[in-house]
Amino acid sequence: MLIGVLIVIGTVLLILDCLFLTLLILVQLPKKEAGMGQAFGGAATDALFGAGSGNALTKMTKYAMTVFFVLTLSLSIMNAQQNKGKKTALERTLAESKEAAPTVPKPLVASSNLAPSAGRPNTLTVSTNLLTTPPANTGATNSSTAPPAPAPAPDKGK
Repeated sequence: MLIGVLIVIGTVLLILDCLFLTLLILVQLPKKEAGMGQAFGGAATDALFGAGSGNALTKMTKYAMTVFFVLTLSLSIMNAQQNKGKKTALERTLAESKEAAPTVPKPLVASSNLAPSAGRPNTLTVSTNLLTTPPANTGATNSSTAPPAPAPAPDKGK
């Protein structure tokens, strides 16, 4: 809770510092006596800060920049501490989609097509009928073995 309050206060200070820094940069006199510094009253800064107003504005700009970088770094660290252990919206979405991902079914492959039998040559055959059409419901147990191949006829010439 304390970090949240410090983040809000730091953010308000950072916005004020940014506005102050913007004004400081716009009011500074350019080296060639032309530009935005003259448009926003460059002569008024001479009257307000004296003849060496460039040095005073330069020092104020350096201090304002230092405050800007310190505030930015400290706000970054405090924000990281506050969100430590919390899941971001992207992480929650990825976790939900991972849990709801459908499982891919295993492909239908007959086991007899993978191992050669004793009477057949050593070739691999795939039946497209098994992959495209469902088996008929005949009431009998469904076996995935193919019918046995006919035995080769013996040679009568010898």
